[in-house]
Amino acid sequence: MMNLAGLIVSLRGSLQRIEMRLLKAAGLDAHWAPALAVNGPGLLPQPDQEQQQSPGLLDSIMWMAAPKSRRTIEVNRTRRRSERKLIKVKNNIEPCPECGHLKQKHVLCGFCYNKVCRETSLIRQQINAMEGGPLRAPTVETVVLYEGEMPKEEDKDKRIVERPRKRPAWFSY
Repeated sequence: MMNLAGLIVSLRGSLQRIEMRLLKAAGLDAHWAPALAVNGPGLLPQPDQEQQQSPGLLDSIMWMAAPKSRRTIEVNRTRRRSERKLIKVKNNIEPCPECGHLKQKHVLCGFCYNKVCRETSLIRQQINAMEGGPLRAPTVETVVLYEGEMPKEEDKDKRIVERPRKRPAWFSY
């Protein structure tokens, strides 16, 4: 028993052969004629108006282009393993001067960035606790002072947040 795909392939081949014969009968060259653009009423017999059929299986199929031949394994592998798809060797990797983890030059170290994110989130939590919410924040600059630091003269009109720990080496003032 033939499966549905085999049936469709054989029907498509039959339709192509019919199309070629119709084009030859009309005196058209098959290579220059557009596909399935034959003037149907002039060449094909018309069904009676009473015997119109409901749309069949072939009416609901959208014919797609198909490759003429299968790509070989060598062609497929050559395409998949091309030079532009290979992983590039990076020569711009160096250790971070702060923590020693490897990072790209001119790029912030991921480990140091996580440390900065943790510290700034703690500072934000402290500011939130001081002012009772983010919508009550004053519109002044914020200065973060760590243990043992005193505010400078220029910090007089700024919001001061005091942290109860030693200033990290990467967080300069």
